[in-house]
Amino acid sequence: MKKNDITIKDIAKIAGVSINTVSRALNNKPDINIKTKKKILEIAKELGYIKNITASSLRNKKTKTIGVLFKDITNPFFVEVLKGIEKATKENDYSLVLMDVENDFEIEKKSLKIMAEKRVDGILISPVRKGKNNFKKIINLNIPYVIIGDHFENIDADEIYANDVKGGYLATKHLIENGGKNIIFLSVKNHNFVSYSRFLGYKKAFEEFNLTINKKLIFEIDEDVNAAYKKTIEFIDEKISFDSMFCFNDILAYGVIKALRENNIKIPDDVMVIGYDDIIYSSIIDLTTIRIPKFEIGYRAFHILLDKINNKSKEISKIILDVELVKRKTT
Repeated sequence: MKKNDITIKDIAKIAGVSINTVSRALNNKPDINIKTKKKILEIAKELGYIKNITASSLRNKKTKTIGVLFKDITNPFFVEVLKGIEKATKENDYSLVLMDVENDFEIEKKSLKIMAEKRVDGILISPVRKGKNNFKKIINLNIPYVIIGDHFENIDADEIYANDVKGGYLATKHLIENGGKNIIFLSVKNHNFVSYSRFLGYKKAFEEFNLTINKKLIFEIDEDVNAAYKKTIEFIDEKISFDSMFCFNDILAYGVIKALRENNIKIPDDVMVIGYDDIIYSSIIDLTTIRIPKFEIGYRAFHILLDKINNKSKEISKIILDVELVKRKTT
C-alpha cells in the first residue's frame, strides 16, 4: 500500500479503535487517553500516514493557508517581514502562498483574484499605491485581510505599521544635532502615507530647532538604488549646497553613498547620510538608520489575521510599532 493511500480507517483497524478516536489523536484533541494517542501516532508514523489537507479543508471550510502579497519581494525589508510571518504560520500549522506584485496595481488586482480562487483563509498585503485608485475597491473579496506597513484613511481595515512620524523626527533631529543645516529629504513616489509621515517628522525636527525648511531640498524619486545614485550625481553636478541627506529608506541611501564616494565626498565629514528600515546589509556598511521591527510586523500581522479568520476579534486593529535610531558611521 502506498503511503498516500493510508487512511485513518487503516490506522483505526490496526490500533483497534474507532475512526473518530484516530481523528482526535491526529488533530491533537485534548479528550483522548494519552497512551491511546501515543499508540495511534506511532502507528501513523510507521505506516507513513500523510494527512489529506484537501479533505480536511472541505470538512472544516478552512484551507489553513494564507495569501501574502508584497509590492517588491526583492526589497530586503519585506524578506525580514516574511520571516516573522513564516514563524507565526509554522507555529499555527498554516502554510502561505507568496506573490510579488512588482509594484504594479494591475498585477495586484489579478493576484488578489488568484488568492480568492485558491480559497485562502485570509490575506496579508502591502498594497500598491497608484494615483487615485482606491484600495477598498480591490479588496472587496469577503476574505479577512490585514494591511502591512501602511495606513489608509477612511477605510475600516486592520493595519500594522511603524511610527514613521517619530522615525522622520529622530532621523532629522540627529542630523541637526550633528551640525546638519542643508538637509536633503530624498523621498519616493507613490508612498502617500508613509512618505508624508516621514516628512512630518522631518518638519517637526526643523520646527523644534527653529529652522526653516528649504523646499528646494525635498525630492521624490522612484524607489530604486540607481535612481538615488543618479539623483545624487545631479545634486553634485548642479552644485546644490547640502551637508546631509535623509533618505526614505536604506536602499536609497546605498545609491547616495555610492555617488558621494565616487566623487570623493567624505562621509560623514562632508555629507552625513541616514537611511530608514535598518535592513540586513546596513550594518555591514555602517549606515546610520531608523530601525523598524520588521520581524515583529510580520509575526503580529499573522496573529491579527488569525483572530479574524477564527472570528475571535470583531474590532478593527490599528497597531503602530515603535522605531529607534541606530547610530553608525555615516553621521
